[in-house]
Amino acid sequence: MKLAMIGYGQAGGKILDKFLEYDQRHGSNIVRAALAVNTAKADLMGLQHVPEENRVLVGQSRVKGHGVGADNELGAEVAEEDIDEVMSAMDDVPAHEVDAFLIIAGMGGGSGSGGGPVVARHLKRIYTEPVYALGVLPSSDEGGIYTLNAARSFQTFVRETDNLLVFDNDNWRNAGESMQGGYDAINQEIVDRFGLLFGAGEVEHGGEVAESVVDSSEIINTLSGGGVSTVGYASETIEREDTGLLSRFRGNGGGDDSLDAAQTTNRVTSLVRKATLGRLTLPCEVNGVERGLLVMAGPSKYLNRKGIERGRKWMEEQTGSMEVRGGDYPLRSAGEVSSIVLLSGVTDCARIKQLQQVAIEAQDNIDEIRDESDHNLDNLVNDGQDELEPLF
Repeated sequence: MKLAMIGYGQAGGKILDKFLEYDQRHGSNIVRAALAVNTAKADLMGLQHVPEENRVLVGQSRVKGHGVGADNELGAEVAEEDIDEVMSAMDDVPAHEVDAFLIIAGMGGGSGSGGGPVVARHLKRIYTEPVYALGVLPSSDEGGIYTLNAARSFQTFVRETDNLLVFDNDNWRNAGESMQGGYDAINQEIVDRFGLLFGAGEVEHGGEVAESVVDSSEIINTLSGGGVSTVGYASETIEREDTGLLSRFRGNGGGDDSLDAAQTTNRVTSLVRKATLGRLTLPCEVNGVERGLLVMAGPSKYLNRKGIERGRKWMEEQTGSMEVRGGDYPLRSAGEVSSIVLLSGVTDCARIKQLQQVAIEAQDNIDEIRDESDHNLDNLVNDGQDELEPLF
């Protein structure tokens, strides 16, 4: 799938940077155009793979290149004011070569959570290609203002995009991990998962062709209808020689490294279950999901067609959806077999309900503090005013 990616804000820019690095490392050629947008000059300068001419600093007249300070209302205002500058930077995007636009943003901060939906709205007005967002939810320990920002941004992104793919930091931070190290690992996890998903169907010259191709239209159809999506992933290392009971995808010990078809079918089906019921980018109940897509990636001889079909039917049973697509993604040099599951039309998600509730409480708390502060300030200023005369 060929994408025009816009990394908006600090988190969005860093993830975009990693997508470009992923493209260079794997030769997947997913990113056909890349644009980093931010209100903070320092964040743009810290990017390593986004060309300088593709970095856009907005809001200079308002915030002087210092960011919006987690104020996503200001972030939205700045984006609206400077939208012509952003859209002008998109003029060089070869729209005829792009399958979709992907806006990447952290939903807890100010720039990306506020400005990302604004850009989405204008892209949808101008282009016919679908506009998706990859939104990153903040950890619950980051504070009330970030939760409030995320709740507002979540609602707005869902309204302004063709689909919102969500990655929840709260489900991925490890205890005792440093802030920087934790986010670097999370960003890499995001890129590895979505890189495999979007890379499916993209075959290089001389590369292997899938038996059941998963191309961009399969992904677009799965994401059609709007709403929220989550991605599951599971993998197992290939053992090319019989090395014992822990071997999974392996030959039978013969010189031709032939495979046990029944065993490979079972391992593929098991991977599909792990991906679907394991750690999703957004934890949710899979029952009731509207649409699904299964991609099995790895060397072609390990991608058992019967196992893929059995896994796809199992997904239909688990989700209750008749719209579950599936196929293989041959990767000749891969050292593992991977299962990527895209679940779209998520409706039963405890994390989002919790996010909205915490956001309501945070908003009430902010309003109470503001009212109390105004009252205390009024008392401070007016105390003894009968004895004093103002300057003018």
